[in-house]
Amino acid sequence: MTRRAMVNNYTTNPKFNRKAIQVDAAQQLVADKVTLIDTEHVTMDEAHGRIICEDVRAPHPYPFFRRSVMDGYALRSEDSREASSENRTMLTIIDEIPCGYASNKEIIQGTAARIMTGAQVPEGADAVVMLEATEQHTVEGKPHVVFKSPIPKGANITPIGLEVSTGDLLIKKGTLLTAGEISVLATFGIHQIPVFRKPKVGIFATGTELLAIEEELQPGKIRNSNSHMLLSQVREAGGEPYLLGAIVDDLNLAQQKLQEALENYDVIVTTGGVSVGDYDIMGDLVRQDEVEMLFNKVTMRPGSVTTVAYIQNKLLFALSGNPGACFVGFELFVRPTLQLMQASEQPYLAKWTATLGADYSRVNNFTRFVRGKIEIRNGQVFATPAKVDESNVMVTIKDSDCLIIVPPETKGFSAGESVEILKLGNPYGFGG
Repeated sequence: MTRRAMVNNYTTNPKFNRKAIQVDAAQQLVADKVTLIDTEHVTMDEAHGRIICEDVRAPHPYPFFRRSVMDGYALRSEDSREASSENRTMLTIIDEIPCGYASNKEIIQGTAARIMTGAQVPEGADAVVMLEATEQHTVEGKPHVVFKSPIPKGANITPIGLEVSTGDLLIKKGTLLTAGEISVLATFGIHQIPVFRKPKVGIFATGTELLAIEEELQPGKIRNSNSHMLLSQVREAGGEPYLLGAIVDDLNLAQQKLQEALENYDVIVTTGGVSVGDYDIMGDLVRQDEVEMLFNKVTMRPGSVTTVAYIQNKLLFALSGNPGACFVGFELFVRPTLQLMQASEQPYLAKWTATLGADYSRVNNFTRFVRGKIEIRNGQVFATPAKVDESNVMVTIKDSDCLIIVPPETKGFSAGESVEILKLGNPYGFGG
């Protein structure tokens, strides 16, 4: 092909003429197509890491009985009104109440009951005196408790509904269930938990150069590592991944595989084949008449060729075959989609402000999302860029827990400057 023909092909072929849009605009286009996934009930043991699909309200107050906060004696506070060092009060002990036991005896004038921490306060009593402030004596063969200071009404008793009243909102729809939420649900006996079903995500790669991970290396071939990386990312994002293998660079075969995936999965994610090379088939596939292409270029590095289409009421994410770009594309677009499908309260990566831990001099006309590592120094958050951050570099992904945002045409950053970062992994803080 002559140079002129090449230029004409570039200017007329839609494969090459891609209009880049901003990341936030691209995210909004995707969000506008998201619909909530259906729901199901799971057992308490299966609920961790799921997103609850409806508001949960308290079926009863908590605590639902008056509870002693310490070991001591339950009594009527007015019986202690005259107590002093010179005028010690003595009450007859009529019961002993361990935790888990409800007394059938009422505390009346001149009586008290030995009570343990957490036990239900008996009827008639309105205060508990701590064990250390008392003495026990036997008078005419009957046990008595003696103390020498007045006990205010309500002392050392947790009242009914102190923490929660009947009908209070316990857990809001869209909340990720972790240890705290599980504890609350268990406390109120809610053992069948209403949650969103995990979206089923079909994952396949394109490229004749790909080998299965168990195959021996061959000249010009690489192992299909991206699919397994995506599998892990889907699980972290609350989805249920399905590996569909690799497809050679054949448009008809890709169409067949895509149709099969659309019939069986809620979301489709592909890796590879989205650039502008002669054998990059995903770029051709998403320009077909029956496909609504949302975008095929984003003002971001890595992953500018990230492409998203809407087919048969389902989203198709065609991510770069470069590991770094594939990873970032998933975190910015696929992760929030899976979270939005489950009404997550925080579908997008949490944005923090941090101090740059090392100089970063690379500039670009697109926003760059630089892999980095977070550390805390003297209570301050630092983010240090990975030493090698090319889109085709894989190894530094495992060492990164944030993406450092470098705005377009920024003349680089110096160590100590303030930067914005996106926290990878658990959106609720450090770890996981």
